[in-house]
Amino acid sequence: MNNLSGTKTTKIIYWVGVTLLSLLFLTSGYFEITKNLLTYIKTLKMGYPPYFIALLGISKIAGVIALLIPHKLRWLKDWVFAGLVFAVIFAFASGYAISNNADLIKSGTAFVVIIITYIQFRRLNLLHPVCKIPAR
Repeated sequence: MNNLSGTKTTKIIYWVGVTLLSLLFLTSGYFEITKNLLTYIKTLKMGYPPYFIALLGISKIAGVIALLIPHKLRWLKDWVFAGLVFAVIFAFASGYAISNNADLIKSGTAFVVIIITYIQFRRLNLLHPVCKIPAR
């Protein structure tokens, strides 16, 4: 496989991952901001305060917006991926605490998609670095 086809495959995997993550986190962020009964009541039962739920929703939507901007904000995207990892780790722990198998599966799957997408993001950044440091 030559470098060009490898880059194309990497881009496809990256954008499929970003699309899946965007759908998941835009939906959950929207539900948290709008206090959707299914999400909001369950999250309150877990002990999270209402202001935290809204802030989490806003953060998810802002992170997705940053991920969807191509070729920009690469430094911020590293932070977005880290935030998404923390979000799904906490979602997994919360799902475990209330014995909700659906939340465990959803957060575990999201974790795998985040990691695969981030690996592709790093590969693309190594192929096309933001800035080159001149050799001495």
